Amino acid sequence: MSIPFVDLKAQYADLKSEIDAGIQRVLDHGRFILGPEVHEFEAALAEHVGVAHVISCANGTDALILALMGENIGPGDAVFVPSFTFTATAETVLLIGATPVFIDVDGKNFLIDSVDLEEKLTAVKAAGKLKPRAVIPVDLFGLPADYARLAEIAEAHDLFLLGDAAQSLGAAAHGRAVGGLAPATATSFFPAKPLGCYGDGGALLTDDAARAELWRSLRGHGTGKAKYDVVRVGLNSRLDTLQAAILLAKLKVFDAEIEARDQLAQKYEAALQDSVTTPPRPDGLCSAWAQYTIQHDDRDGLKARLGEKGVPSAIYYPLPMHLQTAYRSLGDGEGSLPVTERLCQRVLSLPMHPYMDDATAERICEAVLTSL
Repeated sequence: MSIPFVDLKAQYADLKSEIDAGIQRVLDHGRFILGPEVHEFEAALAEHVGVAHVISCANGTDALILALMGENIGPGDAVFVPSFTFTATAETVLLIGATPVFIDVDGKNFLIDSVDLEEKLTAVKAAGKLKPRAVIPVDLFGLPADYARLAEIAEAHDLFLLGDAAQSLGAAAHGRAVGGLAPATATSFFPAKPLGCYGDGGALLTDDAARAELWRSLRGHGTGKAKYDVVRVGLNSRLDTLQAAILLAKLKVFDAEIEARDQLAQKYEAALQDSVTTPPRPDGLCSAWAQYTIQHDDRDGLKARLGEKGVPSAIYYPLPMHLQTAYRSLGDGEGSLPVTERLCQRVLSLPMHPYMDDATAERICEAVLTSL
């Protein structure tokens, strides 16, 4: 039997009655844009995370753009981002006219390297061509970045600290949930995310009322108090009411799903930690386990052998941002971010979802061990 990498069908089967009822309510009232479920979901997620404001939008990429637009970041500004990430983190910077500066990551936890960040900050300031304005750490694979240290750096250099939590909603650091670890946090509800809808969706989270009000305006064409009162240039970026209804159903079981993901991660670690490099479990941090990513020197061979055994796997990411065609002119070329470049040759993600049974988990672990 084939093994699903992410089993959305099993999740739907478990939540079918609630999801179907939510969709039917939207079809009945017909308020498909900013209907009552959107506001209900925003309030429910804010309460769940423990923040004052959630502003939903069309997708996680737009969430990043809206946050950067709200800070008036643009041409001549530098935004510091890890190179070991998905393109959305970097492309949003270019889309608003600013310049991404790529940072290396820690080889164990895949997260932005604060030492390299400070070195790059110093270099950009010395060059004098760009003004440092923001840093976007990425909670890669579900583990929160070191926001306490990053906040110190941001304050020292007058930077906007924007959390990219596209993969980490549901995670926590020292008792505080992701969404409340930075002044502003962007997340995604892409279907495969820990909290995903059945299409595209995203949100911004903050305790700052002024930012929340501005983001609401920006997501709706820059309107003010009335529909045709346009006070600024904005986007058309709204979460569909149907998607909000689906997310409301999923939010009710979200904590249980995060716990199930963590239990699966523990099973993987117990079985594999002596044979491959398994992801860390730092004290005080709880991962959302968007992905379970191991490292191995013969990654490509391992992936091929797993495929022969019917076990799917994925490479996040095979090429770092600073070596991608779209960004190569902005970086310093091959060898400039050695940790990131090495990780791109070693990482392999195994199936991870909260509905996996023990037998399937054991089959995956056995396949890994016999494929090394």
